[in-house]
Formats: sequence, C-alpha cells, structure tokens
Amino acid sequence: MTYLDYQATTPLAPEARAAMLRWLADDGFANPHSAHRPGRAAAAAVEVAREQVAALFPPGGKVVFTGSATEALNLAIRGGPYGPAAVSAIEHAAVRDTARWFGEDFELPVGADGVIDPEVPFPDEAKLIAVMQVNNEIGTIQPVARLAERAKAAGALFLCDAVQGAGKIAPPAGADLIAVSAHKLYGPKGIGALWVRDGVHLSPVILGGGQEGGLRSGTLSPALCAGFGAAAALSLERMEQDAAHVETLWTAARDVLSRWTLNGSAEQRWHGNLNLRLDGLDVGRLMSECRTIAFSAGSACASGSGRPSHVLAALGLSAAQAKNSIRLGFGRYTTRDELIEACRTLDAAARTQGV
Repeated sequence: MTYLDYQATTPLAPEARAAMLRWLADDGFANPHSAHRPGRAAAAAVEVAREQVAALFPPGGKVVFTGSATEALNLAIRGGPYGPAAVSAIEHAAVRDTARWFGEDFELPVGADGVIDPEVPFPDEAKLIAVMQVNNEIGTIQPVARLAERAKAAGALFLCDAVQGAGKIAPPAGADLIAVSAHKLYGPKGIGALWVRDGVHLSPVILGGGQEGGLRSGTLSPALCAGFGAAAALSLERMEQDAAHVETLWTAARDVLSRWTLNGSAEQRWHGNLNLRLDGLDVGRLMSECRTIAFSAGSACASGSGRPSHVLAALGLSAAQAKNSIRLGFGRYTTRDELIEACRTLDAAARTQGV
C-alpha cells in the first residue's frame, strides 16, 4: 500500500513511539495528577512534553493539552465571551460549526486561488477572527500574520487553526489562540493542544477535576503527551530537511500528473498537498481501481457525506468539478519512487475512463 493521505493523518514517527513506550510499560501507568512519587514522575514527563510542544509556538503564551485539535478549537471559540465570529470560507468544520454556536457568524471569502485577501474587510460586529494557517483540503497558506495584525487593530482576537502547518512552517505570528494536533505532525492520535497568548482569558468548556490550569478537566495521558512532545521536537529539528524532501516529491508528482488541473495556488501553498481535478473523472471508480493507493476524494473529515467540498466551492468550482477532484498528501516517509509509481497508476486508471 502506498500511503498518500498525509492531510488526514501522518505516520507515527519511530521517535514518538519510543517516547510513548516508557509510559505504557508496567511501571509507567501512574496518574500525573497524583501527589505520590510515580505520579510526580508522570507529571514531570507531561511538563517536558509541554515545553517541547510550546517550542512550536511564538513566545509569550501557554500550552493547554486537549484531546484533539477540534477540542482545542472549541475551547478557543466557546471559552471566551467574544460574540460573533468572522471565519474564512475554507475553515475546517471544527471552526465553522463551532463559530455558529454564537448564533451568528460572518464568512470571509477567498479568491479563486484559495487564498484570502490580507486586507479583506472585517465586520464591525466580529469579536473573533478565525483563519487557518494551511488549508487541509488544498494546502493554501493564508496571510495570517497580516490578518492577526488587523484583528488586533480592530479590537478582535485572532484564532488560527495551525493543524496542517505546525512543525512544517513558522508559527502564525500575532495570533492570540493557536490550535494544533499531534497526529498531523507524526505524533499519536488522541491529543492536541491550544496555545493561549498571555493575557487572553478563557473559561473551561469541559468541567470536572480542574486539570490543565482549570481550563480542561480530565486525566492526561503521559504516553500521549510524551509522544506529542517527541514528535514536535523532531519536526522542529527536521523542518528544513522535511521541506526540501516535500519539494522534491511535489516536483516529481507534478511532472507525472502535468495534464491534471491544480486546485488552488501553486505558489502560496504547502507542497505536501496536491489537490487536482480532471473534468469528467469518476473519483469513486478511480479509488476502487487503485486500491493499493491510499488517497482522498476530499477532506477525510467529511468523507461519506456526499456533499461537494465547501473549500472547492469557495474557489468557484462547480459541484461537478469538486467531485472530479482528488487529494494526494505526502511527506517525511514518502519515497520519490513510490510516489511516481502511484501517480502513474492513477493517471493510467483515469485514462481508462476516457478523461
């Protein structure tokens, strides 16, 4: 199987797995919130991981561990008395659906290239501006630094979903709240984090034991925290190396699939995301005929809904064009040879459909 769905999840780094095993052993099961010696040892491991994850973010904030990026985004949006939110038209459902919790939200459009205008007007009523750093479906990189600067000037807070960008590109400068997920940067599933800028006050969404400084109740898993921390540290260490590898892969894939149309900007984009279309392509048939290749027909989070992608619709694509699109995601553990072979297989299968 050739795995080309890195936007849905990334393989677990061996270094992250090794960091987790210590806390999955017979003597590593202690509750990190307990005061006895094994509990204190587990708590120390959590704090080491917190420092490693904190290095993904700008200085001047704190890391709150959560069960996922979705939970982190819920805490960011629902945890403050903000009022109406303005969100980009291509935000993940975790932001779009949660922003509607206020009863009213405003949509900020993107261009045909999938990039928001850094000077897009903000509604006067908006108290929270939410724009993701790297889009999960088409990989476009948004001008979040300028948008955060403008949000501050307008008296609003700026929330950034950095799930797809964390550990790959520099953190979003100027943001007040940043959400990330471990399993999108070669860490384990089941843990995420919210970075909260100093001076930003939130109320808990999950009540109970008061863990995580009272912001997120629930017993932390030392194993998941350790894996997250190790993956974050490794991503920062390998950032330039990983980016160079992705550029090599991008060029190779584009060469093979040169007749396919790219969805979104080719330049203002994370090149580990290749979202392409062929008019008339039956994606369901393509996936059935190419079962040795794991790729996506769109966002994995919305798979099976039958609805055209709201991201591709925001670019101005028709419902048919959106359904003629596929997403290939690759990264650290993808080899050039396997990617080229997979792209050749996909293209050959598409040709048998007469497209």
